[in-house]
Amino acid sequence: MSKAVRFYETGGPEVLQYEDVEVGEPGPGEVRLRHVAVGLNFADTYFRTGLYPAPLPAGMGMEASGVVQAVGEGVTNVAVGDRVTYTGGLNTLGAYCTERVMQAAPLIKLPENIAFETAAAMTMRGLTSAYLMRRIHDFKEGDSILLHAAAGGVGLIVSQWAKLLGLTVIGTVSTEAKAQVARAHGCDHVINYSEEDVASRVRELTGGVGVNVVFDSVGKSTFMASLDSLKRRGLLVCVGTASGPIPPVDPHLLALKGSVYMTRPALADYIADPAERAALAGELFDHVGSGRIKIDINQHYALENAVQAHRDLESRKTTGSSIFVI
Repeated sequence: MSKAVRFYETGGPEVLQYEDVEVGEPGPGEVRLRHVAVGLNFADTYFRTGLYPAPLPAGMGMEASGVVQAVGEGVTNVAVGDRVTYTGGLNTLGAYCTERVMQAAPLIKLPENIAFETAAAMTMRGLTSAYLMRRIHDFKEGDSILLHAAAGGVGLIVSQWAKLLGLTVIGTVSTEAKAQVARAHGCDHVINYSEEDVASRVRELTGGVGVNVVFDSVGKSTFMASLDSLKRRGLLVCVGTASGPIPPVDPHLLALKGSVYMTRPALADYIADPAERAALAGELFDHVGSGRIKIDINQHYALENAVQAHRDLESRKTTGSSIFVI
């Protein structure tokens, strides 16, 4: 019998239930997939709490890697026995399981030199990092960025990728232990936001100018500091709301802060086109496969321990990537 984590109401980690499920045969355009590893992402908590609405009852998780067991009519992008990985939005919800039937379209073939565990730890974070580094802004060598949650899964990949592009990386963390992790992965400067004023320190580090781009995955508690850290006509990229949603913004505020720009991108819109998804995945796999970017899997959980995994994630006990091992 296959196993899955599901939730029947929104709320805290305790709403997650580990249960038996029946897995049928794939229909047209579908595959049956056996998971080897499943990714744990902060975005998972947004579905669980209802911030991202999903029809209930629902599965949990949007990222996993595994082996194709069967294919339905019309499937041409993968075949039985293929090693694959995937991520997405509502269309891939339900990854916290041992086996599933799902649409074949989101699947990405996995190179032999990328392990299943690595893939589950990096597909969402890695593709997010890929579009942040390669699509959001035309970075030039010598540009500077402020990276919130620099010791997190996306933060560690972005900081390494940024150094490959010749950028100066200023990271924020909450503890000295996380500061050491951030420095080891490419941060030139690290700000402990529990001890220092972020914007003031950024101004000091940049000679009063500010940074070209801020990547803010924290949201409510860091929003104003992010704006105050930008150089004139800089770009604030809001990529998450770990501390809560950003309050409504009067566009005039952007003018007062130096005619700055603000965007709130979603990964789904950068991998919707199969050709663009393949290009971003290819660049990611090349960097990881060659060792230029290292993926740190610092937490491993059994699927039945999903409640504890969510508690650890929300209490900021984790660093790097976290996965469920099937």
